[in-house]
Amino acid sequence: MTDSRPEPVEAAVSPSQPLVGRLAIVGLGLIGSSVGLACRARKLAKEIRGADIVPDHRAHAVALGVVDAAFADAADAVEGADMVLLAVPVGAITLVLEQIVPHLAPGAVVTDVGSVKGVVAEAMERLVPEGHGVPGHPIAGRETSGPGAACADLFAGAKCILTPIHSTDHAALARVRALWRAMGSEALQMRPECHDEIFAAISHLPHIVAYALIGAILDLEGGENLQALAGGGLRDVSRVAMSHPVMWRDICLANREPILKMIAHFQSALGDLAAMISAADGEGLYQRFASARACRERLGNGNGGNDRERRDL
Repeated sequence: MTDSRPEPVEAAVSPSQPLVGRLAIVGLGLIGSSVGLACRARKLAKEIRGADIVPDHRAHAVALGVVDAAFADAADAVEGADMVLLAVPVGAITLVLEQIVPHLAPGAVVTDVGSVKGVVAEAMERLVPEGHGVPGHPIAGRETSGPGAACADLFAGAKCILTPIHSTDHAALARVRALWRAMGSEALQMRPECHDEIFAAISHLPHIVAYALIGAILDLEGGENLQALAGGGLRDVSRVAMSHPVMWRDICLANREPILKMIAHFQSALGDLAAMISAADGEGLYQRFASARACRERLGNGNGGNDRERRDL
């Protein structure tokens, strides 16, 4: 794995005036709506406009005060915006960029919240006016989705990874970083390819394992009836399988090679455990389990007991 150490940034700040004039949020699900609520609560934008293809999301977002106005067409939402945040599934980002770029105001900064950064970086490099694309990934989330699940404090105490592209200018990066810091996040910076390798291991693989585990149980004879006997252990390790399937389908396809490497690595680890069980190697099993337990204890519940980013990972 390439060098993945994030670059440090400044501590969080509370701006004395709005950081953004008109903010356009494309995608009014959990993350997009939480950004809207966070900006509203902290007075970070003078005006917030939104776009979503789901009529109920648009109506709900306006009713909750997430946005001042919501549109079916993203091009309408971005008109006159000085910052655009894309909160759509990774697989839709290129299409959305193609739709909105002709309608961007001069100097508008474009950022996103996607969980895969390589494909986003490539699309922004190709489509966004030079200097104004800033890929990002807030490490926060819940299994529930939609504007009704949004929270103004979702990003407080969480990390946000920024992966500027070759053409990103310093001013655009500084504006996006300042926005996340003002929402309470710790902004870190790394290369897109490093991000995708890291999150294939610590986020994407755990979700895939959870989906596979539930699928394996359902494939058993009478598997659908076994849920009545399931205890907290199964619920704990499979919790993230409640995440939105469209989002995770797109993540798997967008970060395919790093994920396949991690699946192969995990299969090897399972093979080692299977060999120990087959050989009745109690000492080997104990050592492996004790090592894993110690590592998990070090993870704890996040800094200061804040488990928000751990819920996403």
